Amino acid sequence: MARYTDSVCRHCRRENLKLFLKGDRCYSDKCAFDRRGYPPGEHGERRGRKISDYGIQLREKQKVKRMYGLSEKQFRLFFEKAERQKGITGTNLLVLLERRLDNVIYRLGFADSRAQGRQYVKHNHFLVNGRKVNIPSFLVRVGDAIEIREKSRKVQAIGNSLDAVVRRGVPQWLDLEKENFKGVVKGFPVREDLTMPIQEQLIVELYSK
Repeated sequence: MARYTDSVCRHCRRENLKLFLKGDRCYSDKCAFDRRGYPPGEHGERRGRKISDYGIQLREKQKVKRMYGLSEKQFRLFFEKAERQKGITGTNLLVLLERRLDNVIYRLGFADSRAQGRQYVKHNHFLVNGRKVNIPSFLVRVGDAIEIREKSRKVQAIGNSLDAVVRRGVPQWLDLEKENFKGVVKGFPVREDLTMPIQEQLIVELYSK
């Protein structure tokens, strides 16, 4: 599978939105989006370019895909799964993305970013209901307990992330037991819990063409 290896700050600049892809750096004065808030590339500072309806829908899809760090194939599979579920397809899609283990670890404050959370999962730092899970796309369920393995609790980067979680906050659908290095899924998120400026209906329209 192709993997993006260039600067992820380009994603924020391209989508004209801070996607918080680099953890604490996004809150500092080193943030590339704050310093250069225009699209990357030779003609990035040009303004007034008209975008078609298709272009608007495509940008919305790219924004969400990059926010959660997925490939095109992975994102399409999540959309198809959301489409098969009962309810509103766009909301179903966002809930599925939020239920990914790498995202839950990020939301609980065990990682500074989803990319870091994905790396931690692959390196076997976490247990789900007492069992080792090393698949970042694993979908958590209500009642699942996610905890850091005993041997991994002294990892400095994880400790630093937990200390910084106060600034970001933990969503209401999750419960963090910081002293026990543990988090519990109290329920699935509802649309009001997802505060990032996402227009998921545009993604549904794009894939419905």
